[in-house]
Amino acid sequence: MSLHIVSHPDYDANFPADHRFPMGKYRALVERLGAIGLLTRSVHVQPDFASEIALKRAHDATYVDKVIECRMPEKIEREIGFPISELVSRRARRAAGGTLLAARLALAHGIACNAAGGSHHARHAHGAGFCTLNDVAVAALDLLAERPEARILVVDLDVHQGDGTADILGRESQAFTFSMHAEKNYPVRKVPSDLDIALPDGTGDVQYLQHLSSALPLLSERVRWDIVFYNAGVDPHAEDRLGRLALSDDGLRARDRMVIRHFRTQGVPVCGVIGGGYSRDIATLAARHAILFEVASEFA
Repeated sequence: MSLHIVSHPDYDANFPADHRFPMGKYRALVERLGAIGLLTRSVHVQPDFASEIALKRAHDATYVDKVIECRMPEKIEREIGFPISELVSRRARRAAGGTLLAARLALAHGIACNAAGGSHHARHAHGAGFCTLNDVAVAALDLLAERPEARILVVDLDVHQGDGTADILGRESQAFTFSMHAEKNYPVRKVPSDLDIALPDGTGDVQYLQHLSSALPLLSERVRWDIVFYNAGVDPHAEDRLGRLALSDDGLRARDRMVIRHFRTQGVPVCGVIGGGYSRDIATLAARHAILFEVASEFA
């Protein structure tokens, strides 16, 4: 069976090349997947926008309206890290729709990946940290609206703590959030996940994978999960300019394989999203993000 990959040209909001947020990585990732032949071996689909109803399950209705209408207060734009233009609004709504589509495909086929997503700093009331809308929380709550009995797990391995996801899903008894991140990194004020593992600066492959291998069985002991949202941010890499950890490319690959194998062996569907990655070399960054798709294809 082929891996299902979700992407859309709207994921790239066309920022200047020198912008602090490397927007060009989304287009470069799809090009990388094509160059290594993965797109031709996969089912490649495009998402619709997430509906206003779905967005407003996760976010304050007034905030969602401001995102759609591109009339965001400057204070919130500063917290997000860029203005909410028409292209940014389209990107955020399309990426949320992409994660929701990838989740449905994962439920149907076992595993699927969105070539964007992981905007885990966006909270209920507003965005932050380069995150406008929290796609994983939007998708999780939309699935729960259809299946209130479903049990949803978020495994967030971005280098930054998943404060926004914890904020939105913290009152949802059917969802469980797990974040393993750099202790001293953004955000300064963290919103506790259901399980947090904070790692010291400079944590490398061996120690990182040891922590992860200990945590995964604990998560599976809790309940039988109906779906896992996996945020495979590559910013734990040693060369990432906004990370504080020291993983290698091989470490990222071993991490992704450990997570996906753990849940797919149990028959739990996995929805992968790419999360953060902030190297200035866009081609190198795209190659790191492509690791998720390469590993996921092994389990499709």
